[in-house]
Amino acid sequence: MTTIHLKRGKEDSLRRYHPWVFSGAIHHIDGQPDEGDLVRVLTADGAFAAVGHWQIGSIAVRVLSFVDESIDDAFWLRRLLAALDLRRALGLAATATNTTYRLVHGEGDGLPGLVVDVYGSTAVLQAHSVGMHVCRMAVAAALRTLLGASLTAIYYKSETTLPFKAGLGQANGFLFGTSADNVAMENGLRFHIDWLHGQKTGFFVDQRDNRSLLETLARGRAVLNMFCYTGGFSVYAMRGGARLVHSVDSSAKAIDMATANVALNFPGDTRHQAFADDAFRYLQQMPGTAYDLIILDPPAFAKHKDALRNALKGYTRLNARAFEKIAPGGILFTFSCSQAVTKDQFRLAVFTAAAQSGRRVSILHQLHQPADHPVSIYHPEGEYLKGLVLYVE
Repeated sequence: MTTIHLKRGKEDSLRRYHPWVFSGAIHHIDGQPDEGDLVRVLTADGAFAAVGHWQIGSIAVRVLSFVDESIDDAFWLRRLLAALDLRRALGLAATATNTTYRLVHGEGDGLPGLVVDVYGSTAVLQAHSVGMHVCRMAVAAALRTLLGASLTAIYYKSETTLPFKAGLGQANGFLFGTSADNVAMENGLRFHIDWLHGQKTGFFVDQRDNRSLLETLARGRAVLNMFCYTGGFSVYAMRGGARLVHSVDSSAKAIDMATANVALNFPGDTRHQAFADDAFRYLQQMPGTAYDLIILDPPAFAKHKDALRNALKGYTRLNARAFEKIAPGGILFTFSCSQAVTKDQFRLAVFTAAAQSGRRVSILHQLHQPADHPVSIYHPEGEYLKGLVLYVE
């Protein structure tokens, strides 16, 4: 195993259990590791600091353990069992009303670069690092051991998440079994999950709690679900008693999926309509006061810090349109899933939009990702989802 030697003093972040080693912290390397290889990290004095996956880029090592241990089958089984025990304790793992949950959330579960979402009897495994790609079969074997007969398929979906410069030529596909049943349940509602072609692992599991909150506020309201994707918020609004629900997305395929999910839960219900349209254009052209509950859940406007300035302008512009058009007494759910955007920056962008509109706005709730997307206290960068529920007079 290749050994990484740190510059003096650069082990401090590892002593605080931060799971990344940056390239600038490295003094020298014994050997020439390939991307994805396991490496041992030593301090300037030669003491063990960590073991993890080597990768090319500013983050040079993603730490798997701060203990000098073997990264073997027993390691994967221990880590995945700890993750599963947490979800079981939360009451999220395969209950009578919920078969959709995140089993592994990267650094939050001590497994940087790995995401595992469970949809019924299918687990969708996603690698965000070459190291996790290399270990995918070991992870799959551990999943099969832990979940047993309840797991009939493991789908690997990493074509778009692996570093493109690695040149892996990875194709999505089943690592184990196969599944034609793509319907899973969340809080008693059923959803088609498109793990073959959909975004992320096929569904936005991270909005589960926020969808439940929206359900409690939807009764009697006219709801607009912007960037609806598979219509999760729309379905919850329907169950919450909304008098009408409109779903909007620029993707015709997403609109088809949203329509199918509404029909799956509320067949023949005429309260729902879906429109394939650009969000900004729809907000600009829609008649004023048509909606008194609006959801803004756009894709990440900033996937890296270089795009931060334009992203904040985008959030301000988008929210300003909603403030201008929402009916008096309306409720706005607004989100950012951009990791590069902090809670304070997002809140400032929304504040600016509110000020531009001249409306009186109050914060009802501050939202975040659910408990099966845990944030390591040593890795605050893992807190990516932030949202506000606003009352607009």
